[in-house]
Amino acid sequence: MTKPALKGQLAARKTKSLPRKRWQLQTAKAQFSELFRRARSEGPQWVTRQDKEAVVVLPAEEFERLQARSRQPRSLLQFFAESPLAKVTVDLERKPDYGRKVKL
Repeated sequence: MTKPALKGQLAARKTKSLPRKRWQLQTAKAQFSELFRRARSEGPQWVTRQDKEAVVVLPAEEFERLQARSRQPRSLLQFFAESPLAKVTVDLERKPDYGRKVKL
């Protein structure tokens, strides 16, 4: 294959596969720099093995955001129990409200 024909094929492949977010394992290994670049610029990239989704490559910031979400308390009761304000006493006493006088 001649160099111009090869360049044309590569250009066509790049424009055709630009929106693709799924990579076969062998392609991901061969083009890891491109996989890395797309994960940073386009978001998560799925890598498949034997036509099954195996792993997802995503930016570190997205991973950290997901980790922070998973560390949230599992219930509202647990959230309040672990709150730094859990030991604060709150004055819940109210002055009695006797209503108001209304002319009829």
